[in-house]
Amino acid sequence: MGSAILSGLLKSGFNPDNVSVSTKSTESAERLTDELGVLSFAMENGDDANQMAVAGANVVLIAVKPAYVTEVLADIADSLDDNALIISVAAGITTATMETLLPEDVGVVRAMPNTPAIVGRAITGISAGSRATDWAVETTVQLFNTVGKSLVLAESKIDELGTISGSGPAYVFFLIEALTAAAKQKGFSDSEAELLVNETFLGASELLIASGKSPVELRKQVTSPNGTTERAIARMTQADLEQMFIEATDAALARSKELASGN
Repeated sequence: MGSAILSGLLKSGFNPDNVSVSTKSTESAERLTDELGVLSFAMENGDDANQMAVAGANVVLIAVKPAYVTEVLADIADSLDDNALIISVAAGITTATMETLLPEDVGVVRAMPNTPAIVGRAITGISAGSRATDWAVETTVQLFNTVGKSLVLAESKIDELGTISGSGPAYVFFLIEALTAAAKQKGFSDSEAELLVNETFLGASELLIASGKSPVELRKQVTSPNGTTERAIARMTQADLEQMFIEATDAALARSKELASGN
């Protein structure tokens, strides 16, 4: 996710000279410098890579797996500038937990973006910690608006949001996989099936946005009475897709809580 946010941010025109990053390997650090022009530090080259990356920064983005968040915060706490802003994109780790590891003048904001940040189409949920100022929230919104759109909400909803928009692209890709397989079963070649399905999903999404109509309205427009689409929708309804998505997102939420507890 960190790479996705960084790529999208730089594509929006953000100056790479104002960005420094830390990563595990020398190889990945060199790649980020060569490809993106940012200043990179590798933990493989020294235990102070994280401290060097945050030195002088007024905004610090924490984009590591949830199990490593507390370790990273403890590592950088003494190297942060006064009144620095910490933005975490880790699922399950609360702002209250992070605040206990940081100086009292450091504010914390949680953000839950998704991978379409790479193409400037992310949707990001943003929640402020108890010490986060209006400036902190506004700065976070401005940051993530460079890679899409954002939604400020209560922290109690941030993990739930992650199960919808955070994991959502994978759900869409999974549906595309399934429909592509169905197209191949109907005799289309790989390239034909991919073109048919990918463009159908893209066109339907753009139509949804451009029309201003609800998905229900648009679905009904395509579904003629006693027609082929109605027969297909009836079969999908038998599978109770709505309940399946509820159960799937519940499972994702449960796993988010497990990750937050280190399991």
